[in-house]
Amino acid sequence: MHPIWLVAAAVILIFVWAAWTFNRLVNQRNMLREAWSGIDVQLKRRHDLVPVLVACVEGYRGHERNLFERIAAARAQAAGAKDAREASVTGSELTNGLRQLIAVAEAYPQLKASESFLGLSRQLVAIEEQLQFARRYYNGTAKILNNLVGTFPSLLIARLFGFQSVSFFEVESAVERAVPEVKL
Repeated sequence: MHPIWLVAAAVILIFVWAAWTFNRLVNQRNMLREAWSGIDVQLKRRHDLVPVLVACVEGYRGHERNLFERIAAARAQAAGAKDAREASVTGSELTNGLRQLIAVAEAYPQLKASESFLGLSRQLVAIEEQLQFARRYYNGTAKILNNLVGTFPSLLIARLFGFQSVSFFEVESAVERAVPEVKL
């Protein structure tokens, strides 16, 4: 075999490998965007449910105004999160507020027995479970992308085309790690 053919074969193999690696990086980045979209959908569902849940409880306990205002502020702040790091930080206050709201509702047996409150509570539990699944999917996808971006030889292609590691969706406090407890 002529040396020029060996060089040409090596160049072609390198090109094929580079194209395959680039396509894997693009695919993983798109999967990460899809995973973030899944988190975003669940956060939107939770944010849409919060005012209805607050209104349901508010009628029973008017002097908890400070809690309701904190929840509204936390909801607005969490709704504006742009990435996983910001969403995990801003979501802490909202989750803590929701826990306190559920605790207030627990003090009122007639509210606890209310069909509206029971339905809203069930929806909140379902949303929190879906949010947990979406966060796990996002973190798994982020891990794969970060491995591609950070390991040799794929890091050569990643650096060449500007791919970067991404943050994991992390919970800021141990209190927030648990799903809000709702006793039905």
